[in-house]
Amino acid sequence: METTLPLLDEVVRIPSPCPTPQSLAFDGEHLWVGSWETARLYGLDPHRGAVIEEQATPGRPVGSVAVGDELRIICSEEDDSRFIRRFVPGHGFKNEAIRCPDDTGSFLAFDGEHLWLSQRYNKRVLLLDHTYQPAREIAVGEEICGVAWVDDELYVSTWWGRDRGGCRIARVRMNGATPSVEWLLQSPFAAISLARDGDRLWTNDFKRNEIVAFTIPR
Repeated sequence: METTLPLLDEVVRIPSPCPTPQSLAFDGEHLWVGSWETARLYGLDPHRGAVIEEQATPGRPVGSVAVGDELRIICSEEDDSRFIRRFVPGHGFKNEAIRCPDDTGSFLAFDGEHLWLSQRYNKRVLLLDHTYQPAREIAVGEEICGVAWVDDELYVSTWWGRDRGGCRIARVRMNGATPSVEWLLQSPFAAISLARDGDRLWTNDFKRNEIVAFTIPR
């Protein structure tokens, strides 16, 4: 792989409504940002920056994704156990809690039918079936700090460590039984979470407490 990659093409940067923005989802109209520090979820108008809804989360929100009119959110709960929770805007969190495989999970993507769950330190993404059990495993080879499904490809934000290159964005091409990882972009900050919004991706620059949109590389 080339040691030098192009920088991501940043198009929008807005203040986060909360400190340490961690989880991030886009439902077609609003951004939903979860704060690791406050353990709260914030619905945000991405054009005006106004908060339209705020809810306490059952644990610290780690990763999230929109699934139709709802959200699925990974929460870090007692002893850092990881659960997938269901949130309905305007109504709040529902009672069900699905434990992540191996009790570990960080970020979520949705392909229109199935959830994909990343496990940061296992350096892999799992396709979950309708009972939330792993049906497929894709090894990425680096720590994963965000995932998003774009058409028929999975985009991942990864952390290589400061000495090896910091944050890099890749896409996983689903080439049958042997997916391939293609490294695309370098990020000047740790891009935490990915959420698709048309032809761009949103992510968190959590150290600056800002939310950033960048164009999807093709």
